[in-house]
Amino acid sequence: MNPELNNIVSRFDVSGTVTDITPLGAGLINDTYLVKTSEADQPDYVLQRINHHVFPDVDMVMRNIAAVTGHIRHKLEEQGADDIDRRVLTFIRLKEDPQRLYTEVDGNYWRLMIFIPRTVTKQTVDPESSRAAGLAFGNFQAMLADLAVPLGETIKDFHNMEFRLSQLREVVKADPVGRVAEPEVQAMLREIERRAVDMCKAERMGREDILPKRVCHCDTKVNNMLFDEHDQVLCVIDLDTVMPNFIFSDYGDFLRTGANAVAEDCPDMERVAFRMDIFRAFTEGYLQSAGSFLLPVEVENLPYATALFPYMQCVRFLWDYLSGDKYWKCQYPTHNFVRANNQFHLLLSIEQHYAEMQAFIDQFMRNVKGDDAHHPTGAQWVAK
Repeated sequence: MNPELNNIVSRFDVSGTVTDITPLGAGLINDTYLVKTSEADQPDYVLQRINHHVFPDVDMVMRNIAAVTGHIRHKLEEQGADDIDRRVLTFIRLKEDPQRLYTEVDGNYWRLMIFIPRTVTKQTVDPESSRAAGLAFGNFQAMLADLAVPLGETIKDFHNMEFRLSQLREVVKADPVGRVAEPEVQAMLREIERRAVDMCKAERMGREDILPKRVCHCDTKVNNMLFDEHDQVLCVIDLDTVMPNFIFSDYGDFLRTGANAVAEDCPDMERVAFRMDIFRAFTEGYLQSAGSFLLPVEVENLPYATALFPYMQCVRFLWDYLSGDKYWKCQYPTHNFVRANNQFHLLLSIEQHYAEMQAFIDQFMRNVKGDDAHHPTGAQWVAK
């Protein structure tokens, strides 16, 4: 057993005798370990090093997580839910400072949580898992809709479209690696700018107090949920990115990754396509659980959210390509441009399905609430 890791664990108020600490999973952001204990009636734990380069304000991250998990636990208790300790993450406090949920060792930051047994994560996206994801992430938002504790922004301007466009425009002016003049880049920049005003409407609506910010997960991948032995979703995990945002973040980002027929760096643009079966399944689950608190303006703009995130990711990949590939790891010189082009073609496919998406959401809302509660989706963003 690693004595350094054991020393870190010993700082937390654990129950049981630690017998082994081994790597767990293959996360790209945080280093994660399974901490085994010897007693059958005591829990095992998960030790995690928080990546403070991605999340520089560790204290904010943990304050957010404490507020969110405490609120969810309270809601589950009010509902009389069973097996609550498996339905919400439980973080362990320090022995010497019970108000803190993390410790610092040699410039690194560590936290400890109870390991939830008999669970699995899924890596593949199909209609069944997409519906489950929609239910889970919508329910996550619904339980936190009345959270009174203000949360901090753990990654500033993470899903701010105006900010992402400003980043791109700045690097176009600087052209640090001489790629801006490439014909393919010029063509993509024209298409990006043609849509820019429409794609920034969330920020404008927010400033006009038309669109509220909610507590969002902001990383809605299918593998950020735990399933139980009966293939039911137990809880949402990986809460570092939980912060205030428009609900479009959780809705649109899942569909960006889940509903693309190919990987986001597939170079064959003819194979890039938006999967309507994934859209329908995820939307059904999401509206079933989140529909209790969503405003008409939020529902009306879900097709816009579906288009927004491929557009945003196209902008970000192109920004990195023009910057000299400093953010995402690349396997070949044009890797980031291929990624940007892939996301742009996904956007084109979404634009072709826009009316169909709009009609599906309209019909779903009529079925759930009846015609009197229906709000026509004449959304302000129209695909061109």
